[in-house]
Formats: sequence, C-alpha cells, structure tokens
Amino acid sequence: MEIKKIEKTFDGLRLLVAIAISILFMLLVITAVSGSPMASLGTFLLGPFQSVSRIGNIIELAIPLTFTGLAICIMFEANQINCAVEGSFFMGAVIATAVSVFLPLPFGIHQIVIFLASGVIGGLICLVPAVLKVKFQANELVSSLMLNYIVLYSGLFIVNRFLVDSQAGYFASYSISRSSKLPPIVPYTRIHFGIVVAVLCVISVYLIMYRTRLGYAIRMAGKNENFARYTGISVLTVIFASQAIGGFIGGMAGSIEILGMYRRFQYTASPQYGFDGIIIATLADYKPQMIPVAALFLAYIRIGSDILSRTTDVPVEIVSVVQAIAVLFVASKLFLNKYKQWAIVKAAGIKEA
Repeated sequence: MEIKKIEKTFDGLRLLVAIAISILFMLLVITAVSGSPMASLGTFLLGPFQSVSRIGNIIELAIPLTFTGLAICIMFEANQINCAVEGSFFMGAVIATAVSVFLPLPFGIHQIVIFLASGVIGGLICLVPAVLKVKFQANELVSSLMLNYIVLYSGLFIVNRFLVDSQAGYFASYSISRSSKLPPIVPYTRIHFGIVVAVLCVISVYLIMYRTRLGYAIRMAGKNENFARYTGISVLTVIFASQAIGGFIGGMAGSIEILGMYRRFQYTASPQYGFDGIIIATLADYKPQMIPVAALFLAYIRIGSDILSRTTDVPVEIVSVVQAIAVLFVASKLFLNKYKQWAIVKAAGIKEA
C-alpha cells in the first residue's frame, strides 16, 4: 500500500513539475521577445484573473476540453489510438443543431434527447475505426484521422443542405431553439449548465474505469493484450466498448458546446477540441480524476496568451511552446523516475527494518 501511495504521489508531482517547468520556460521566452517583459509576465499570469468574465472564460473553455479529454482517456487506456473524437465532437454539434431546430420539445427533455442523439452518433463514428481494425487489421490511428475529414465535410453538407439560414448574412444555421439552450449559471459569464454535466461525467468515467469489471478489462487489455486474453478478458469487447463510450462522450461534448455557447451552428472547420483532448489526457496521465485539472491549466494558458497577444507585443503562438513542453515532460516515463525509485527502495528498507 505504501508503494502504491508513493507511485500516486509521484504521478501527481510529475504533472505539477511539468506544468511549472513549462510556465517557467514560457516566462523566459516572454522575457527574451518582449520589449517590456515584466508587464508582459504580469499580463499573462494575472490577466485571466482580473475580472469575473475572464475567469469565466477559463471555465467555459475547460468544459469541452474536459469532455474530450475523458473520451481520449478511455480509448487510450485501452491502447486504442483513435483520434475520431474530433469527428464525433463536430457531428455531435451538427446533430444537436438539427434536433434543436426540427424537433420541438419541452425544456429539460429537449436537452436530454439532444445529448443522447449526439452521443449515439459520436459513438457510432468512433466505432468505425474499431470495426476496420477488427475486420481488416487497419491501423486505427490512420483510419480515424481520415474519418475526421469525411465527418467534417458530411457535417458541413448537412448544414448547407438542411440547416443553413440564408438570411443570416454569414454561414450559420437557423437559431437554436430556446427550449434546448443550456442556461448560464454564473452571472456576468457564459458558464453554463454543461459544467454540471462535465463533473458528473468525470465521476462516471472514474467509477467505470476503477470500480467496474469493464474498466478493469479496459485497463488490463491496454497494458497487455495477450495477458488479458489469457485471463479470459474479451479483447474484442474492450476494443468496441472503449471506443463507443469515448465516442459517446465526444458527441455529447459537441452538443453541450453548441447549446451552451452558441446561438447558431457556425463552424466552418473542425474546432480541434478532439485533438486538444489528446493533450489533456496526456497531461492527466490518462487518469479521469486529473482531467479537469489539466483542462483548466490548458484553458488558463490559452486565455492568458490571448490576453497577452491583444495587449502586448508577445505573439499568441507562445501557448504552443508551453503545451509542447508540458506534454513532453508528462509523457516521459523516466521524468522523476529516479527519485520515485529511490523513495520506493527507501520505503521498502524501512519496512524490512
């Protein structure tokens, strides 16, 4: 038990140290490129907290990142490198718009129906790479990346053909019905009811992964597929279940983003939240309980960088540097490993004594 506690402690410590190093490196870059580095540093670090609306912006951005991070977390834990969450998110938003516009329902029921419809479509999309892998041994990474393009242009076709409002003056769908909107829950911000759904989703995924037989099977198959098969775990079930659940969450995320943040569907390209989910899941070390922390961190540096680029001479691209460094350190299994092994050996020695 003591060794497990040490391992959990160092996993969390590795994330915190990686975040600290990435921010420190970014501060050095700002100092090098800015004409007034101290003012720029203050803007980046404190700017996101200078008003209620800016704090709201962080949380608003963290909501979809939490969902896509959870979706990727489940699939990658099963060792299924499926990137179709991006397509699930986009098509989930399209389906949410269609159901909102064409299927009038009472408030409350409308949202539930939309969540289910978008989630089912998202799950089916992520099942496509799984079927191709099982039936034709197709690499799920390649097939899912190509599938995203199919989903993107299919979704845009649906919007153009059935949902576009020609009187809007720009590319946009008909207005989303008021009965399907997710109401804001914090004054002076756009933080909406989706944050409650996100919290429930984090708890649900944690319980599935660590308190159910399916979660155990997913984790075992992800670590060693042959061993899992030898112990009686159906690897085929793991492949399909992990990608269906991940796709469902991704599709539902698209619907929540549209219903909570937009009046109309107006995406003309992929919003990239699905790919951001890979960053979130990696930063969280594929642990569901850490996904919100990673999502808030990424949202914080993005809002800070946006404020920085609008008010100083520092380019917004600096956020990519921070993301890359943080992911590199967290993804490196040897980072802080020496100190973890030393702590484990010391704990074992004390126990033997």
